[in-house]
Amino acid sequence: MTIMVTGGAGFIGSNFILNWLSKNNEQVVNVDKLTYAGNLENLKSIENNSNYIFVKEDILNKEKITELFKDYNPRYIINFAAESHVDRSIHSPDEFIQTNIVGTYSLLESIRNLWVDMPNKEKQNFRFLHVSTDEVYGSLDSTDAAFTETNRYRPNSPYSASKAASDHLVRAYYKTYGIPVLTTNCSNNYGPFQFPEKLIPLVLHNALNGKEIPIYGDGQQIRDWLFVVDHCNAIDAVLKDGKVGEIYNIGGLNEKTNIEIVNILCEILDDLIPKTNALSYKSQIIYVKDRAGHDKRYAINASKIEDDLNWHPTETFETGIKKTVKWYLDNQSWVKNITNGDYLTWVARNYS
Repeated sequence: MTIMVTGGAGFIGSNFILNWLSKNNEQVVNVDKLTYAGNLENLKSIENNSNYIFVKEDILNKEKITELFKDYNPRYIINFAAESHVDRSIHSPDEFIQTNIVGTYSLLESIRNLWVDMPNKEKQNFRFLHVSTDEVYGSLDSTDAAFTETNRYRPNSPYSASKAASDHLVRAYYKTYGIPVLTTNCSNNYGPFQFPEKLIPLVLHNALNGKEIPIYGDGQQIRDWLFVVDHCNAIDAVLKDGKVGEIYNIGGLNEKTNIEIVNILCEILDDLIPKTNALSYKSQIIYVKDRAGHDKRYAINASKIEDDLNWHPTETFETGIKKTVKWYLDNQSWVKNITNGDYLTWVARNYS
């Protein structure tokens, strides 16, 4: 049996593949374009695993993706392929429209072309799982109830709008063509292998290199934080027992403000590797102009996946963040390679 993962060299995708292969004796085909955030170093520990296959390809290449589907006949396709950084979407939305919307459409079309002639037994076992975000629901006030799967979509950035559009396409292909789809909308992930443009790895990288730690606005934006391995286990549960056509919200049950996160990280670093000048890493914090259209709060109500699929996060924020900091401290060579351009040079040399 085979599963196919698109965007499997990225942060969440690579963690998913590592987690899956640690528990399953099943072939995994990883299809990734290898953009700046896709990093094969994330998967170095399994590069010689006979159950792991990597294919460098863009999901927009419908003809090639269709060939891959035919060659490997996967029972599950899990779509992690996405542009995901809000700041980048504000400055350059085109890539987000192409990858997140057109790319998802292209995947669905490739599946539809195969679905027509797929044997009934294979149809019964096949699933397309689309990984999305809580940002499609828009922003909450401090007293609003957390997002449920029935919340109206109200995206506020080009990134979240592109993901909302892709979610709608997935639903439409289920309703119109009967393709067995599943959609997950997750809260902010953190953990190993996250590219240092996102808050937690950015703070760690800047703190350790004596750089300013920028905080948007007043730092009071609230996010729900989910340890990436808990997210991977939730996806496993949805693939195994999720109801076709359904949406499942996945959250870590850890609402914290951005400034809380930064202060926690600085305090952990103060304890583990204190600065030689006796100052706290908090001395590097600066406040900068807020991001355009910055959502105030995201919060996930995960009761559906907890009640229906018996999934619960195993990491508290305290345990998860300590594991994350330790991983970054122990893997500074990974951080160096990804931030100084050596990795992209290697990709250009080996996959030109």
